[in-house]
Amino acid sequence: MRVLIVEDDRELGLVLSAGLSEQGFQVVHEASFSGGQSRAVLGAFDVIVLDVMLPGGSGFDLCRALRNRRIDTPVMMLTARDALDDRVLGLDSGADDYLTKPFAMRELVARLHALARRRPALMPELVVVEDLEVELRTRRVRRGGRAIELTAKEFALLEYLLLHRGDVVDRAAITAHVWDENHDPFTNVLEVLVRRLRRKIDDGFDVKLIHTLRGAGYRLGA
Repeated sequence: MRVLIVEDDRELGLVLSAGLSEQGFQVVHEASFSGGQSRAVLGAFDVIVLDVMLPGGSGFDLCRALRNRRIDTPVMMLTARDALDDRVLGLDSGADDYLTKPFAMRELVARLHALARRRPALMPELVVVEDLEVELRTRRVRRGGRAIELTAKEFALLEYLLLHRGDVVDRAAITAHVWDENHDPFTNVLEVLVRRLRRKIDDGFDVKLIHTLRGAGYRLGA
């Protein structure tokens, strides 16, 4: 499960990253409003954890900005402010849950799992591009009515391209989604993965769907 943590307290950010990683989460940590917004827009996360007090703006404003951009990833507000008005403001800004500091890691993990379980109801069951059909929940892929078997990494790449279909996505954004933020985007592992996916999706079809834009990235579309 991929989680984005936007927390400016370096020590707490390290504790959260380590604690959630031990629980099997794939964690990306940002420490500012602008950094969190960029990550949330470029990356496909299962849940987002937002601190309220951030350099460059509040977590409330960041959550509202993400919702205005139609990013529906479940958001957990994490803050020391426990007044009723603050909790209401957080929920009104588009947050799905609100946890006050100090907190137990077990409770945070349980709440994040609960938020992630709600996500499938927000995702489309079927995405269609030309004659390519992908069921995001069941991970079934067909092209021209023929079933296609993908590995976990191949599906993660296809899913990211589908969620950004028509747009050019760069190497760093793809590698952060398929692997993690510590993966070296300048190795040729991504090219190998793209070639494998292209053979399964495009070979044998007149219309090619996966396109390479030299120096820019990749795009999925006719």
